[in-house]
Amino acid sequence: MTNNSLNPVSWGTIPSSKFASLIRSEPAGCQIALIGLPDDTGVQLNNGRPGAKEGPAAFRKALAKYGVAKPSGWDWPTVFDAGDVDVVPGDLHETHRRVTQAVKSLLDLGLFPIAIGGGHDLTFPFVRALAEHFGPLAGVYFDAHLDVRETDGSGMPFRKLLETGAAKSMRLHGFDPNANSTEHVQWFQAHGGHIADNLDHDDPWPTDPTFVSLDLDVIDQAHAPGVSAHNACGWSSAQAESWVLQAGRNPLVRCFDIMELSPPYDRDDRTARLAARMLLTFLRGYSERSA
Repeated sequence: MTNNSLNPVSWGTIPSSKFASLIRSEPAGCQIALIGLPDDTGVQLNNGRPGAKEGPAAFRKALAKYGVAKPSGWDWPTVFDAGDVDVVPGDLHETHRRVTQAVKSLLDLGLFPIAIGGGHDLTFPFVRALAEHFGPLAGVYFDAHLDVRETDGSGMPFRKLLETGAAKSMRLHGFDPNANSTEHVQWFQAHGGHIADNLDHDDPWPTDPTFVSLDLDVIDQAHAPGVSAHNACGWSSAQAESWVLQAGRNPLVRCFDIMELSPPYDRDDRTARLAARMLLTFLRGYSERSA
């Protein structure tokens, strides 16, 4: 596959017993496309901790060592690694344009896109490509933050999606009331946003085509220290996994991303390994769609 917005990546030699040995370098015959978004310009614009640009590389390194090729109980969907978007450090809008262009090329091939970031602002151009392909989507995201700031940066993607019409509704799970202003809550709720009860695991899913975004900072800093903004009282890994599995199973979910992995703040690669597990969990759920 040739795309001027994408840089190929090499996995090296992976033991045949590992899941990563199944990942293909060409899209033919594949169901899923992985795409790396190695940029943290948005994080820096919001005065956050830089480092998320290293997220896709750390994610692949962790995935190369985690997950079996032949699990008991399901077969993995076929996965193509499309590589990393060729970002322009410091130029948020050009990077966003390239992300949308690259994702549209994957959709044209009939692939289900999964993005690995990178700052959370990159969810905006990622989902924008889906909206241009399928029409406006409902949104479900797992995050401590609403991310509806007016200014450019990693805290703006869901405002932009609603304002541009790429998203027609939004549901947030994992909300931290200590990290979100009254102004942002009021704007969100006035523009089709719903803040779910964190204790209600039966909160209904949208009935329209949906995008799902996982910001790793929804997970407690004890389990996920390697993020742009660590969470002092977040979800357990098991809580996050239960929602990700549901997302994978849901046939209305049209894309998925895992964002804000920031390796400079990770410990023993625990956050990268957790991100790898979240991908595997989503893929397991996806494998059950046709069951």
